[in-house]
Amino acid sequence: MVTLLYGSMSLSVFASKETEEKIKKAKEEREETQQEINQNEANLDSLTSTRSGLQYELNNLNAELAKIGENLERLEGDIADKTKEIEVTTDELNEAIRREEDQYAAMKKRVQFMYEKSRTFYLDMFFGIHDFSEYLNRQDYAEQISAYDRGMLDEYIATKKEIDRKKKLLEEEEEELQGLKEEAEAEQNRVSGLVSQTSGSIAMYSGQIADAEAVADSLEAEMRAKNQEIQALEAKLAEERRLEELSRRSVWRSIGDLTYAEGDRYLLANLIYCEAGNQPFDGQVAVGAVVMNRVLSGAFPDTIVGVIYQSGQFEPAMTGRLALALSRDDAMDACYQAADAAMAGQTTVADCIFFRTPIPQITPRYTIGGHIFY
Repeated sequence: MVTLLYGSMSLSVFASKETEEKIKKAKEEREETQQEINQNEANLDSLTSTRSGLQYELNNLNAELAKIGENLERLEGDIADKTKEIEVTTDELNEAIRREEDQYAAMKKRVQFMYEKSRTFYLDMFFGIHDFSEYLNRQDYAEQISAYDRGMLDEYIATKKEIDRKKKLLEEEEEELQGLKEEAEAEQNRVSGLVSQTSGSIAMYSGQIADAEAVADSLEAEMRAKNQEIQALEAKLAEERRLEELSRRSVWRSIGDLTYAEGDRYLLANLIYCEAGNQPFDGQVAVGAVVMNRVLSGAFPDTIVGVIYQSGQFEPAMTGRLALALSRDDAMDACYQAADAAMAGQTTVADCIFFRTPIPQITPRYTIGGHIFY
């Protein structure tokens, strides 16, 4: 009996140690998650700050764009005015050219006439003068004709100069117009390029911020899950310690003191099938023995049904796999033989009351097939 009491206490210690290791690991993982959250928050703050700076820059660019819009409007007005000036200058130039052509044609005819009549014109004009007064009148007329010819020549020369001036003015105005257009286009391209670049940067950082926020949500959810896991493990640890204390004060019953209910053999055989159907026969007996050791221990329910369906103990009972096996009686003959052996008090793992797949945190008392027993 002393050995049994020692076994129950050591088994509880093993169980508590396993849970403590799980809690330690879960807390370490929670700390790592918290560090990731902190890093992500710092990254998110940096991205948000960068985006705010870009947004401020974009607002400034938009304000500058508004000013440039006003400047462009002024330039467009200047372009329109300059275009009208060019049109007026062009009309004046065309008029001057037309006038120059008329003057040239008139002077050409005048020269031709003077050349053809030069021999007799003045003789005829002064021929037949009867008195000096008439001579003076004709002399004055001749001077008027000569002055007219000089005036026409001067006017023609002036027209030619005006044409040259208008052409130069037109070239300057067209050059100014081209400069205004280039200035307007450069202003538009400069600001639109900056706005496009800044908007693209904002869009990029907004995308990164959205990704960071999604990561933050995921990490927060992970943190909540870790906290829930730790709370569950701490509750389990408290329960295991309660069982440990109870095991210290309990007295184990003898296998001969047990009475079995109808269906216990059927239930135990199908649990053995679910937990160890692919294990060697000794491993199947060991699983049955763990159930029976719990029935014998004062720390667990005192019936096979109570032990198997105790909350949070056997996974097949929790997942519904055992119910499915029972509905079809999946247990093989070996499972029934292992159940009979365990119910008769045979054990391949002494008084162990826990088993599981191997983990580094637990040093098993027995290893059979793919299970450790402790």
